[in-house]
Amino acid sequence: MSAKILDGAALSRAILDELGEEVAALRAAHGTVPGLATILVGEDPASVSYVTRKVATAHALGFHEVQETLPATAHEAELLACIERHNADPRIHGILVQLPLPRHMEERTIIHAIAPEKDVDGFHPVNLGKLLMGDATAFLPCTPAGIREMLMRAGVRLDGAEVVIVGRSNIVGKPLAVLLGQKGPGGNATVTLTHTGTRDLAAHCRRADVLVAAAGVPGLVRSEWIKPGAVVIDVGVNRVGFNEKTGKPILSGDVEFAAAAEVAGMITPVPGGVGPMTIAMLMKNTVRSARQHPAA
Repeated sequence: MSAKILDGAALSRAILDELGEEVAALRAAHGTVPGLATILVGEDPASVSYVTRKVATAHALGFHEVQETLPATAHEAELLACIERHNADPRIHGILVQLPLPRHMEERTIIHAIAPEKDVDGFHPVNLGKLLMGDATAFLPCTPAGIREMLMRAGVRLDGAEVVIVGRSNIVGKPLAVLLGQKGPGGNATVTLTHTGTRDLAAHCRRADVLVAAAGVPGLVRSEWIKPGAVVIDVGVNRVGFNEKTGKPILSGDVEFAAAAEVAGMITPVPGGVGPMTIAMLMKNTVRSARQHPAA
């Protein structure tokens, strides 16, 4: 293996340590404790796991954390009422509704119901609009923000770099393309947004200085698609099996990791790459919201 491993778990711990100091200073100066409400609908194993990690991280930082769990059969009106309670609660600075939602709920309606100033996931159209305009007051979507933070802290030069993103979701691909293409630190890249329907996807990938795989297709990006020395960010977290001995799912990224690591200059593992950074950015957004609305 020749590639440097970008250890998202270690980097996220460093960021959380920084946030812990900020939380302590905020409490000392204003008596304010960051408040995060996490809302889970149903018992999807992956969603339960994600929420559990977010709750544990919030508690470790000393947040006021409120975890709500609604049954999968709950009516949309029940979820909207839960969101509205937290919108009105001054102790809550951030609200996260874990996605995906049950099919009978309209995701767009739920996201729009969260107050933009408490939308620490960065999915509300107000925050996405601010991102597009380059407004620094926007809460950035956590995974794109985590990817940019990882690249910057690893010393990756983005100014003028060719960045190719595979995947056009509203959660990762689209906002990341905007973020890395903006003028300023951590941006100014030339970004190509591709997807599984792109003609000759391999050719686009081969010219990337930074290649981000976020299509949700296990092993989609092969080693021969990677430019030697390129930085490879694998956002995919695909469950491809179950380990009977450990009782845990077997995960695969969107990149053929072992072969790609022989070609790339830097690469993220799955798990332990982008995932921990996403949680760290969620906490960072919540602390920022608390700082903007300290106790009187």
